[in-house]
Amino acid sequence: MTAAIGAIGLNVLTGSAGQLSLAHAFFLALGAYGYTWLSAEPSESAGLHLSGLGLPTAFAAIGAVALAGLMGGACAPIAGRLKGTSLGIATLALVFVGQHLLYRAEPVTGGVNGRAVPPLDLLGFRFTDTPDPLLVFGVPFGGLERLWYLSLALVAVAAWFARGVLNGRPGRALNTVRDNEIAAGALGVPVARYRAAAFALSSMYAGLAGVLLALVFQRTVPDYFGLALSLDYLAMIVIGGLGTVGGAVAGAAFVSLLPALLTRFGDALPMVAEPGGDGGGLAPAEAARLIYGVAFVAVLLFAPGGLHGLATRRHRASRGRPHDRPATPDPSHDRTNPNRPESEEQPA
Repeated sequence: MTAAIGAIGLNVLTGSAGQLSLAHAFFLALGAYGYTWLSAEPSESAGLHLSGLGLPTAFAAIGAVALAGLMGGACAPIAGRLKGTSLGIATLALVFVGQHLLYRAEPVTGGVNGRAVPPLDLLGFRFTDTPDPLLVFGVPFGGLERLWYLSLALVAVAAWFARGVLNGRPGRALNTVRDNEIAAGALGVPVARYRAAAFALSSMYAGLAGVLLALVFQRTVPDYFGLALSLDYLAMIVIGGLGTVGGAVAGAAFVSLLPALLTRFGDALPMVAEPGGDGGGLAPAEAARLIYGVAFVAVLLFAPGGLHGLATRRHRASRGRPHDRPATPDPSHDRTNPNRPESEEQPA
């Protein structure tokens, strides 16, 4: 669900606005580390002095999302001057700059070892494990269970908001900018403003995903927020379907769940090594990247609409809607038909 939120944001930017961005991992890191620094108290860890503002965790989460959005808005001038591959390369630089800062800004990030993440406390409800957890149908309702339901609610809100944006006037304007900027400007669309807004909104979605990632992992580590993470998110929106909220969610589920499924059932699959085993074969993570890499190419070649497009076409075919079939002409209204009734009134 965290991946779904981040993928929805990237789909708004790349799928609808047509701006290729490889910096999504950078904005995810901003959300994760921003929340950690804003909510953590100053402390000492392994001889390193860690700073923090000690804000209430709810305000820290909002501040981290806002920080990612502000940084995305600051990148808007770059997005306004560049497009396509040039914009992708420019945003790629943010990933390497971010990695350097995460390793070097040790008082804020904790360096290579990262730092612990304070648990979220929302209106007195603490999203962490307790000594005597509440039992719900015999299942302990611990910290991860609480985060699961919180993430589910946030996915629903994020999808609803993004669907409203894409189906409304802003979405039509973004699609026009993506298809032809000159035509969009001639129609009165403020191109620079919409491109900047798309970048800022996408960054805020990534910041929210980063906050949830930090809460789930309970520790932020720089190695996770690298180029591979940005490529994972790009694969999510292409495999799922560009420019659609449902496609982003489907692609996120495919890419993020595949390694877990291969790890769970790797011993029953050929060419996949059993986790922790010494036999030959690909590790589950490597096999997952190979599979969705092949799926990425297959979607580009044979199914440009991705999983969402395939599901839509299958749904229409199964329903057999009347307007999808050609209408049968009425011979009595065909004036070239010799069998037309003679009593038909002729036009004046």
